Amino acid sequence: MKMKTVLAACMMIMLTTSSFVGCGKSSSSEKTSGTTSKNITLTFGSHQSGLPTSGIVQEIAKDYEKETGVKIDFQISPDAQWRDLLKTKIAGGEAPDIYCADADPFSLYDRIRPDVNAVDLTNEEFVKRMDPNALPSFSYKDKVYGISFSGYKVYWYYYNKKIFKDLGLKAPTNYQEFKDVAAKIKATGVTPVYEGMQNGWHQVLPLFETGGNYMAKDPQIYDKLNNNKVNIKDVTGIKTVLTQLKEFQTLGYFGKDFMSNTVEGGEKAFADGKAAIVLDGFGWEQNLAKDFPETKDNVGVFVQPWGDNKELGINPASNAYFANAKSKNKDEAVKFFRYLAKAEVLQKRLDGDPNSLQVCWPEIKAKYPQSYTDYIATLKKATVVQVGVKYVDPQWMDVGKDIAAMYAGAMTPDDVMNSISKRRDDQAKLQKDPAWVK
Repeated sequence: MKMKTVLAACMMIMLTTSSFVGCGKSSSSEKTSGTTSKNITLTFGSHQSGLPTSGIVQEIAKDYEKETGVKIDFQISPDAQWRDLLKTKIAGGEAPDIYCADADPFSLYDRIRPDVNAVDLTNEEFVKRMDPNALPSFSYKDKVYGISFSGYKVYWYYYNKKIFKDLGLKAPTNYQEFKDVAAKIKATGVTPVYEGMQNGWHQVLPLFETGGNYMAKDPQIYDKLNNNKVNIKDVTGIKTVLTQLKEFQTLGYFGKDFMSNTVEGGEKAFADGKAAIVLDGFGWEQNLAKDFPETKDNVGVFVQPWGDNKELGINPASNAYFANAKSKNKDEAVKFFRYLAKAEVLQKRLDGDPNSLQVCWPEIKAKYPQSYTDYIATLKKATVVQVGVKYVDPQWMDVGKDIAAMYAGAMTPDDVMNSISKRRDDQAKLQKDPAWVK
């Protein structure tokens, strides 16, 4: 996957979402299952963030059960546990019939060994209808093993317009402005920036979603890291972000109870006026307005300004669903995938998930607000670190623990950098990466 190709595709999709024209839609009469599927239950293993919180996939599964008699048994685990749990289940031959896994081009093989543990979907009709830029994230050696639905991921800051207006504040464009804004908000008794540490992954976003800033300083930095010509602990921009995160925490800008906060609690804290700024992805504002109608038209956005970053981090990868190749029900699992890929079901999924503004199926029109499209058009875009650099995404939860330890005073930014570097080295050697193992 070439970085420039991915970015060009991301930019085109992000800026033209309002003018997509449906193409290649699957027929609603497409055969998705046989008549001998009754009394079968498919187990579906996932982590919390692998399924929309609205429950739309479970609702679609109920529709499928009514149509075919096949029941889908969802087994959902906490985000912090799922990666290790899935590996254990796969190794022990106990993986569910269908499992959701975080997918990216560099980590998929280590995560699930798709050529051994997943059904080859390459020749399925629906593969031709998915966004081709998403396919590398759940492919291995030119074969497609997964089906995915999420559109491109973007994490930016949402802010309370009224609070900003009352205090005479503007959306910050660099770190010093961000710090100044946070200081003025904190002085009013409101938490400047809501942070949900309990989920274990959220605190890592500022570090790796701002990869465009690292590339702005060295356009070849991803290639150098992937070829082991530069050690990640020597990327000064990453240390700068860690140092700034620690400073924010020390100054109390994440609030008193941020270590026990959950990501999901950000909505209520924002709606109640207890927190002025929340870091989240596309769709958060729309979901907030659904749960708290009084917040409608009171939400603005700005790019993460850590390290003076000005680029929008884009993640073309996401999670994907895989059919267990060792399951006795693997054929039924693939039939369920065919059902999920029907145009009308894709549309129902998008409509039923307020947190999603796009699916990675070009035939389904995205629902980005015009304000997003206009703002995005003013920004430079860059692939996030976890997609562009080897051996980063697999240690995401470990980095989250390191950052938590940094906030607790048990680690320094240098310690965190060394820890990230060591895990990359260990993983590369385990994979016998020729750039590390001569």
